[in-house]
Amino acid sequence: MKYILILLLVSTYSCKTEPQPESKLNAGAEPRNLSEAFKSYWYDGKAELTSYDLEFYRYGEKRHGKGMMIFVTEDFLPEAQVKANTKSEKTVSVMKLNSTKKFNTGIYPYSIMQSAFLPLEKKTPVLKVASSIQEWCGQYYAQLNHKTEFELETHSYFEGEADLSFKMKPTLTENELWIQLRLDPRQIRAGQHELLPDFSFLRLNHKEFRAYEASIEQTEEDYIQTTINYENLGRIVKIYQEKTFPFAIEKWEEIEINKADTLTSTAKKIKTLKTKYWQQNSNKYLHLRDSLSL
Repeated sequence: MKYILILLLVSTYSCKTEPQPESKLNAGAEPRNLSEAFKSYWYDGKAELTSYDLEFYRYGEKRHGKGMMIFVTEDFLPEAQVKANTKSEKTVSVMKLNSTKKFNTGIYPYSIMQSAFLPLEKKTPVLKVASSIQEWCGQYYAQLNHKTEFELETHSYFEGEADLSFKMKPTLTENELWIQLRLDPRQIRAGQHELLPDFSFLRLNHKEFRAYEASIEQTEEDYIQTTINYENLGRIVKIYQEKTFPFAIEKWEEIEINKADTLTSTAKKIKTLKTKYWQQNSNKYLHLRDSLSL
């Protein structure tokens, strides 16, 4: 009986879950103080779907395709790093951005999809980023999970990039900046930053996954224009938004500067729908793709 009690005690304590320490960047984080207009627009139970005409340079040539941005708020489980089925004391409210680019390179197609999850209650770093690229040569996938640190895994069919797993200090990411711009572009801090670039850019150009020095500048004329400049990477991103809430993204440019040429990929808005798309998977909703020019 004595040995049984000892075993039960050992078993009980070995299964006990210790609370995860909070990220240093989360400690003492300021609340976002979301406006009533924000809550009314983004907590209405619908997603915002926007289609774009895409001109994207790949292998030095311009490709025509379509882009999509899907913004939606949802409840997220930080420990499991997944969308929650129901709201609870363990969940946090996030804004999720799913973005896609689809275009053809000669005979074969490219499909790029990326997801980012940004907490809405406090000004804390991104919780998760996922990025995938599919084309006929093979597949690539990368995922960032933010717990106490940034934990990254990357997988690729290229030699030297096959399967990597590493950690890095939490930092600002380009993937989350698109969400921050929708919250309020005027709250973006201008100046020099250590910035983790767009995941798909890093993989398409076989660059190391790490933070790079970048400058962020903002101007206002017809649009609010936010410019991200990675001088050492030869990459410039220009994002153009409406000047009033909900700060719609009207167009953007991705500029690649190399010794041979300067290549400018562009995207221009076609149409925006506010809808519960996850409930519209029946064939009777196919006409909604036509309305988005997809």
